[in-house]
Amino acid sequence: METDRLVAVIMAGGRGERFWPLSRRARPKQLLNLDGSRSLIQQAVERVLPLTGPERVLVVTGREYADSIREQLPELPASSILVEPAGKNTAACIGLAAVHLSRVPGPWGPDPIMLVLPADHVVRDGEAFRRVVRAAAAAALRHPLVTLGIWPTRPETGYGYIELGERAAVAQGYDVYRVQRFVEKPDRVLARRYVTDGRHLWNSGMFVWRTGAIREAIATYMPALHEGLERIAAAWGGPDHARTAADVYARLDSVSIDYGVLERAREIAVIPADFGWDDAGSWPALERLFSPDEDGNVVQGGHHVGIDTSQCIVFVNGEPSRSTDPARTGRRPRLVATLGVRDLVIVETEDVTLVCAKDRAQDIKHLLAALRAGEQEAYL
Repeated sequence: METDRLVAVIMAGGRGERFWPLSRRARPKQLLNLDGSRSLIQQAVERVLPLTGPERVLVVTGREYADSIREQLPELPASSILVEPAGKNTAACIGLAAVHLSRVPGPWGPDPIMLVLPADHVVRDGEAFRRVVRAAAAAALRHPLVTLGIWPTRPETGYGYIELGERAAVAQGYDVYRVQRFVEKPDRVLARRYVTDGRHLWNSGMFVWRTGAIREAIATYMPALHEGLERIAAAWGGPDHARTAADVYARLDSVSIDYGVLERAREIAVIPADFGWDDAGSWPALERLFSPDEDGNVVQGGHHVGIDTSQCIVFVNGEPSRSTDPARTGRRPRLVATLGVRDLVIVETEDVTLVCAKDRAQDIKHLLAALRAGEQEAYL
């Protein structure tokens, strides 16, 4: 079966700064536990294990996160953690993983099929996800590059879109379409049209392709990256491997696989899917992941008391406060009390409290820039 050749390549190098102050340099988004169960990367691995087993999972991350990821994923062999010399976006990450799979003997055999996934997305229906992946693995034997598209459920302006071309095939009951084009993040008018026209999908950032196919595509459309990866491949496993990789990465531009390859390639296929996907890109995503109370508030962690409070997101993740009553020695949940507010994001950690308008949550990066400018990087 095609899935016998499947290797899950999980990209886990991002910082996820839009979840500050919960996400920090030492604890990026993929390591966060947003729902009280397991971290996002733990859920990502758990989702693919029925397809691959632990021996066919490859997590690509940066040196600063490698130890934390190993700690969170004890079920994976040590060889499953591939450390990049530096973060250079998804094209370099995917290219390095392809070189690894071509150079390192493993249970995947020659020219394995790569299932490329971000580590920090949410998938609510794991079985539906695995059915689509099996279909995509079958499609990857006929189509060089396959991407998974998500039927849009709202006029989202923060996502890229895929415009469907003609139907090219059927794989295990799923329609496979040619990609007409990739569409940048649209304005709200266009996004509303894309939701209803039946011709546009969200670009999920999930891909399936043969290792040889993506290496050929990188050689065609990103020759500088290809040349660097070939240098790394030639030094693989030798005494100059680490130095060569660091030297190559220092010279690479930071380019996404979408921009570097997919938007330029001629033969791209897409499988439309619906498995409860969300990229959980910023705090307002919690409204889609959790059920609000009768006032439309989403509360996670701690304890919230609100009067005339509606449509707010309250997230508490810190050590609970000691009781101020000397007669009591126990701990109690941190209390967040609100009065007469709406449409706010309120996040409390051990050393930072964030309060922002919900429609400005995408602008948290400006707060981080202000902290850097004020030499308060300890809070980052």
